[in-house]
Amino acid sequence: MADAATIAKLEEGLKKLEAATDCKSLLKKYLTKSVFDQLKDKKTDLGATLLDVIQFGVENLDSGVGVYAPDAQAYTLFAPLFDPIIEDYHKGFKQTDKHPNKDFGDVNQFVNVDPDGKFVISTRVRCGRSMEGYPFNPCLTEAQYKEMESKVSSTLSSLEGELEGTYFPLTGMTKEVQQKLIDDHFLFKEGDRFLQAANACRYWPTGRGIYHNDNKTFLVWCNEEDHLRIISMQMGGDLGQVYRRLVSAVNEIEKRVPFSHHDRLGFLTFCPTNLGTTVRASVHIKLPKLAANREKLEEVAGKYSLQVRGTRGEHTEAEGGVYDISNKRRMGLTEYQAVKEMQDGIIELIKIEKEMQ
Repeated sequence: MADAATIAKLEEGLKKLEAATDCKSLLKKYLTKSVFDQLKDKKTDLGATLLDVIQFGVENLDSGVGVYAPDAQAYTLFAPLFDPIIEDYHKGFKQTDKHPNKDFGDVNQFVNVDPDGKFVISTRVRCGRSMEGYPFNPCLTEAQYKEMESKVSSTLSSLEGELEGTYFPLTGMTKEVQQKLIDDHFLFKEGDRFLQAANACRYWPTGRGIYHNDNKTFLVWCNEEDHLRIISMQMGGDLGQVYRRLVSAVNEIEKRVPFSHHDRLGFLTFCPTNLGTTVRASVHIKLPKLAANREKLEEVAGKYSLQVRGTRGEHTEAEGGVYDISNKRRMGLTEYQAVKEMQDGIIELIKIEKEMQ
């Protein structure tokens, strides 16, 4: 049972949400009085309450979603709130649906989407993973951060071949190493105000670190937003190479580190927007003709469930007609299907761009 002080804070939070008429978050939409009354005194085995779930969305009324999961059990215990939010965000993934089992498919079906090297600047595929038996950021103790980092760094240090590289802990990092990682765009900073409000930055920089291979085409973030962010990337449009590298890395890491998985929701992550496959496959791509016809660009992107962002991610401009384009769907389809949808869409966009010349 949640204690009286927590319930009082929750009541206050609900009032604030109800009063915020211009708030458009999914939290406000789905935290009805009856859902609230059903969940307000519940507590997970690791001690997380509804307050841990909604605190960040109450403090940041401009957030689009407004909830984070403090631990894996929260998705089940607070399902009356999480399930409708997940259905709304992952369009078409109904509350009765079950996410399919992991399937990376035939990795040789992926190709270089831009063999002439005229359009795609770089290609990146990433996924998120949580380590079984540990809560998510807000409920982690300092000792757990250290223990997780030790498991992750020893696992990564045993990788061989193309994946072989170095683990750099953020704790005690020298200015030189820091600068080098910033120059390579590898270093992550302490969380933004959203993560701060969700209590995801405690004991910073303990337990946080970055691993990259010698070629700088494979990267792992330890304890940033998720326990693990596994990233494969390189210049140019060879999606096949990037995908195959990611799949072999995930399979190698999984042999040594068990991941949190949910029968209905797939792989579990701190933020419900990343659930399921957790896969985001993206390219930085120059499409000057389509950039001048944004409506056409969005129409094709919509057909293949692609998300079009500015060069530096969400809410940014496309610098010099360069867009960040990725798969939008992560739930209710396999890893293979998610990345194949993105490959088909990018090939189609390039074809249209060429025809417009």
